[in-house]
This record gives sequence, C-alpha cells and structure tokens, in this order.
Amino acid sequence: MTEDFYCDEVLSGKTQVNKVLETENVLAYYHTKPFWPIHIVAIPKKHISSLITLEDSDNELLIELIGVIRKVAAMVTEENGACRVITNLGNYQDSKHLHWHIVSGEELR
Repeated sequence: MTEDFYCDEVLSGKTQVNKVLETENVLAYYHTKPFWPIHIVAIPKKHISSLITLEDSDNELLIELIGVIRKVAAMVTEENGACRVITNLGNYQDSKHLHWHIVSGEELR
C-alpha cells in the first residue's frame, strides 16, 4: 500500500468506492476492505496527513468534515442502534491521510 491510499487511489479515481455522502471538500464511503459489518470512511479531499498536523487554515475544512461525520454517524446509529467514530495516529495510521472510521457491529478480523 502507498503512504496515502486516499489521495493515490480513492480521490484519483483509480479505486472505485461506494459513496455514502459527499460535499465539495469531504467524501464518506464504504471501506473497500471492511473490518466491521458497517465500515464507512470519511476523508477530506485535501491532503492532510493526520489529525495532529491540521493547521489553523484548515479549521473550516475540519468543521465540514465533522459535519459529514456527524450526519453519517447519525444515519448509522439510527439504522443499527450504535456506532463508533475512530481515527488513528502515528504507527496506528496505515494511510498517512486524515481519515475517520464510522463503524458498527462486532469487528470482523
């Protein structure tokens, strides 16, 4: 896998995804290799390497991203009774692009 699956594969169009919600600056889609029965990923369309590298100039984008996460999480919770919203940092972050997982159910692997 490349350092940035989201820019290199998803946003470039090389890997097709099943979109859940899209705005001008944010994309939420079903994970291509899910770890949970419901596994949605939300990403900014602008490359930001992680939560801890956000800059003050990214504040509006972060608000838009959180708004998408909130809408998707509400949808998943309504349909499944509960969800988790997860982000990873450092060595836990396989792809070096800010992304959030909205998941529900018992972990598959």
